[in-house]
Amino acid sequence: MINVGVVGYGYSGRAFHTYLTGLADGLQLHGIAARSPEVQQAATADHPEARIYASLDEMLEDDDVQLVVLATPHYTHHDLAIQAMDAGRNVVTDKVMALNAREAEEMIAAAQRNKVMLSVFHNRRWDWDYLTVRKVIEDGLIGEPYLYQAAIMGFGGPRGWRGNKALSGGIMYDWGAHFMDQALQLVPVPVKSVYCDIIYRDVWPIDIGNHGVIRMTFENDVRYEIEIGNLAAAPKPRWYVMGDAGTLIKYGLDPQEGPMNQRRIEEAEESPETYARVVTVQDRQRHEQVIPSVRGSWKSYYQNISDVLNKGAELIVKPEQVLQVMRVYDAAMESARTGTVVNL
Repeated sequence: MINVGVVGYGYSGRAFHTYLTGLADGLQLHGIAARSPEVQQAATADHPEARIYASLDEMLEDDDVQLVVLATPHYTHHDLAIQAMDAGRNVVTDKVMALNAREAEEMIAAAQRNKVMLSVFHNRRWDWDYLTVRKVIEDGLIGEPYLYQAAIMGFGGPRGWRGNKALSGGIMYDWGAHFMDQALQLVPVPVKSVYCDIIYRDVWPIDIGNHGVIRMTFENDVRYEIEIGNLAAAPKPRWYVMGDAGTLIKYGLDPQEGPMNQRRIEEAEESPETYARVVTVQDRQRHEQVIPSVRGSWKSYYQNISDVLNKGAELIVKPEQVLQVMRVYDAAMESARTGTVVNL
């Protein structure tokens, strides 16, 4: 049984990590670190079985903690992860892994020199919509994909540190981190070039931008567009994927978060109205097929972490994979700064 210490008890620590680690066979929540006395009290009320620490420093003094989970702001991941790994602890950091590729490389080096596990919480590899897109492509329903478009468009300024570019990285570093990871999983060749454009409007008291697009061209000439907006009053499709034999369109988000917040993630269900649709044209006739979603489970992420630590299983979300994400991010931010296409 691996004892888990979660650092941070904001939304991510409370809703995701302290809950999902407890559902994995072979893991148990041992402690929670939070600086604020009020947050410490909330953590105690929610998890009376857990020890409460005032800091990561204090947590690392407890030799019973074997896995440290960082549910902290993006800018802290590099320093805290290395501190924990240098203390001999395995580490899971929430996405985004770090603020740039150099930081990610230093985190991987720390894992290697200390012979500990490092992974990044990319739970959305088990999103129903993403798994459905994978299956449609693998089944050849749209032929060879040549253009992917993934979007999250909402209306409302992010709160707290997420609205601060120095702390969060910017508009493309939250949802965009999942989108980027999914992109590099779906397209089996390296990224060749990146273009990024971020629009700033003086509406919310934030400096991360209000609309961003990253356009990647892969070495097989596939185009992949990631679009994020916080000043959009109407939605776009979550997925729009064009292949040489058809097109996939999918609205709606993965349904697991709501039930997860009620501590019953297994009860997640999706309305058939948001199922993916595949449209093809044969002999000038339009054909439409509704594709029920492939069900995944966010529980699978921490079950894999447990299996790695307890049974020597292969790590699914490898830090070297996420390093490639960070290298694309670096190119995207250079592109946004210069207004040019950046070659990798």
